[in-house]
Amino acid sequence: MSCGVSTGMGATLNVAKPKKGSSVAIFGLGGVGLAAAEGARIAGASRIIGIDLNSDRFEKAKLFGVTEFINPLDYKKPIQEVIAEKTDGGVDYSIECTGNVKAMIQAFESCHDGWGVAVLVGVPHSDAVFATNPVNFLNERTLKGTFFGNYKPRSDLPGLVELYLAKKLELEKFITHEVSFADINKAFDYMIKGESLRCVINVIGD
Repeated sequence: MSCGVSTGMGATLNVAKPKKGSSVAIFGLGGVGLAAAEGARIAGASRIIGIDLNSDRFEKAKLFGVTEFINPLDYKKPIQEVIAEKTDGGVDYSIECTGNVKAMIQAFESCHDGWGVAVLVGVPHSDAVFATNPVNFLNERTLKGTFFGNYKPRSDLPGLVELYLAKKLELEKFITHEVSFADINKAFDYMIKGESLRCVINVIGD
């Protein structure tokens, strides 16, 4: 319920606020991105498109409601053009969860003219510059950012607990590994290799 799940879900539910039946693109299918997809699933989005450079993440993402997958390495053209072609002009909402400024620009430019909303979640390098044609704003795309998914920990986290208890939020899907405290280095290896979402470390013992 801490940063990962709250940040991703909040970016979708509290900031993007997708309507039922809408299309949502998720850039980055790590823990935060899959939480954003979970939020889109809960909101009732009909198309949830996952974008990631690691195709091994796609199968797991289905559990979070992702309906389609795109690996930018499979295309020669900019991924925002690919998304526009697949969605008749762009998605209704996009959530960027990588911290890569290139992905941020792609997420914004993959939104539909007139009503598309992009939400930036990842934290970019301090020297990164977000550059896009001003016409993208004049065409009524909206760009937003969020920290911790716009949740107020003291007052809003109990609501997430209620979602879990009501079986609407499926937290178990985020736990991919369990290790003993003696094997804590394995948990770091899983994280560095991108093989885990959340790893439970048993401090007391097996």
